[in-house]
Amino acid sequence: MSYYIHSIPGRLRIKSPRIKNNHNAVYELRKVLGTVQGVATIDVNLLTGSLLVNYNPRCLKESDILSVLERRGYYDAAKALTNDEYIHGAASKAGHFLGRTLFGACVDTALQGSALSILTVLI
Repeated sequence: MSYYIHSIPGRLRIKSPRIKNNHNAVYELRKVLGTVQGVATIDVNLLTGSLLVNYNPRCLKESDILSVLERRGYYDAAKALTNDEYIHGAASKAGHFLGRTLFGACVDTALQGSALSILTVLI
């Protein structure tokens, strides 16, 4: 599984397979990030493996937070997808699924009909 990152100044969201369904991760992340000067809030969603950190960008850089997360094994920059990459991948999967579904429906309809129906679908 890959990692996901979306960031705007003052707000950082990552999705990590290590966070998903890991109650110990919530405890550790709150403990570690809670002591970082400039971190305002920490929200964790165990179901999705998502971590949202709101921070003061005048006191703290995104790279500082990511460095802490990477050292603890919650983030791997080499496997991270940006928001655009994530959306493109999801749209691509949806497109492939829709294409296969439509093709399957056409073939199913053609095979249920007469020889003329099959020719119509092929043309």
